[in-house]
Amino acid sequence: MSKEEEGICMYKDPNQAVEDRVRDLLSRMTLKEKAAQMTTIEKPVAHPSTIKDLSIGGVYIAPESSYPEKHESPADWANTVDTSQRAALSSRLGIPIIYASDAVHGQCNVYGATIFPHNVGLGATRDRDLVQRIGAATALEVRASGIHYTYGPVVAVIKDPRWGRCYESFSEDTELVRSMTSIVSGLQGVPPEGHLNGYPYVAGRKNIIACAKHFVGDGGPELGLMEGDTKSSFADLERIHMRPYLDCLAQGVSTIMASYTSWNGVRLHGHHFLLTNILKEKLGFKGFVVSDWEGMDTICEPYRADYRYCVAASINAGMDMVIEPFRYEEFLDTLISLVESGVISMARIDDAVERILRVKFIAGLFEHPFTDRSLLDTVGCKVHRELAREAVRKSLVLLKNGRDPKKPLLPLDKNARRIFVAGMHADDLGYQCGGWTITKYGTSGRITIGTTLLDAIKEAVGEKTEVIYENNPSPATFEGQDFSFAIVVVGEPAYAEGRGYNTKLDIPFDGIDILNLVCDRIPTLVILISGRPLVLEPKLLEKMDALVAAWLPGSEGGGIADVLFGDYEFQGLLPVTWFKRVDQLPLNYGDQSYDPLFPLGFGLKMNMENNSSV
Repeated sequence: MSKEEEGICMYKDPNQAVEDRVRDLLSRMTLKEKAAQMTTIEKPVAHPSTIKDLSIGGVYIAPESSYPEKHESPADWANTVDTSQRAALSSRLGIPIIYASDAVHGQCNVYGATIFPHNVGLGATRDRDLVQRIGAATALEVRASGIHYTYGPVVAVIKDPRWGRCYESFSEDTELVRSMTSIVSGLQGVPPEGHLNGYPYVAGRKNIIACAKHFVGDGGPELGLMEGDTKSSFADLERIHMRPYLDCLAQGVSTIMASYTSWNGVRLHGHHFLLTNILKEKLGFKGFVVSDWEGMDTICEPYRADYRYCVAASINAGMDMVIEPFRYEEFLDTLISLVESGVISMARIDDAVERILRVKFIAGLFEHPFTDRSLLDTVGCKVHRELAREAVRKSLVLLKNGRDPKKPLLPLDKNARRIFVAGMHADDLGYQCGGWTITKYGTSGRITIGTTLLDAIKEAVGEKTEVIYENNPSPATFEGQDFSFAIVVVGEPAYAEGRGYNTKLDIPFDGIDILNLVCDRIPTLVILISGRPLVLEPKLLEKMDALVAAWLPGSEGGGIADVLFGDYEFQGLLPVTWFKRVDQLPLNYGDQSYDPLFPLGFGLKMNMENNSSV
């Protein structure tokens, strides 16, 4: 007697081939269930009854609005996810949901998780193995929280630091971004030899589904505008922006997110040529394409002017999974109506659902839908924090060391009598971590567990060394005082996406005034906490005795102190060009009029040797 005759569904049998399971399950689904599988909704509206009755495909925990009340531990998060999963498994066909979050520099949504440096800092390390290990550590902490899927990594090639997502890019150099895609193998696991290029791969219960984003050209819009237009030939689009995706496909990346931006005036969320003809057909991608948050709504101008047209254009272009966080019922009704009226073919729907189911089967969600509680102790564990600290050390770029090459300021003396520390960023964990930390835009303060730079300095110095800290010093601070040297830490506020768009790129929070005040009085090391290069006026730069770009280092400020006091050497190299003036932008290595303050690949060692390498 066959399994079908015994009443056992082929798609529930883990011994069957993935493609056979996909076809079997697809054959049992109604149009309504297929449409629901193509839908990702937001946590606040993901009621168990909604998930069960509609057979919703995915749930997204968005940082700006869906943090569960009183969820102070990974176990709380896991409980929330498992409750939703039980609802999904009780639906007619029992298809598990994919639960997603933005774990873009560690499981950064969860209090107490390890927060790694943002991608721009990782790009400065140029350490492919390190980035892969960070991906694996992130996967463990994400799975421990119950989540199966992260909307990352960003593999954009940044061309203009005014772009509000600059810190999410590894580099302006395509080849460096390609190297950093090793994070995909960390997140999903390393595919076995002979793995089919473009076919999704997730190794097991300690790995998660990754998402390469934002396809394609998101780092190149004119003026660095969010949702802007990348104007280029197809040859340049392929050469500059598309090549990192080839590396992601070779590593079995399971999903790819479309960009909010346009290419030569056509929105990527409705771009059939790029999503279907190129990504799916030419490049052979077999995973699913996911929209950005309400991304297909941007196809129409003004926003969402003709919703029916937006849905039709996006799905027909090749969109498989749609993040429609709140108006999911309208989306489902519209999508079903478009299929019934023949505007969208059933073949296009089946292709989308096949891709989604394929990823779910490969990720093992049918066999292991619930949280592995044995992983809970990995969240914020010592091993992961040491890894993050290593990443911080390797990401630091030394831009200046001494006004006189024969008299470098670094390394600093741990046993100096009195050290003066200034600037709000010296003791602000939230700003040290940046955006996409606990909340989407990030914020100031002790937002999670970690070590600020001030904490680290106090821990690193000798017992007899006195550390004096003032957030915003005044001339009176120095009256009658005798400091050995100063460490001034300045930088940007936390931000993300459009809120980070900046046409001035100057040092905020009265940072220039603080620098002038301190540098005029004491030998001063300046540390810049930022997601991108900022304006450094020549006169101010001359006053600094040493300058370090620390990017957005995350929760482990100890990694900065490790290098400042000479326990480790500087290794970081600029992943982006450091411009002189904003009127030079965009300015990238290889431009005919390339005249930077510091070129791509620049970085000193403490002995003043130039460690630069493009």
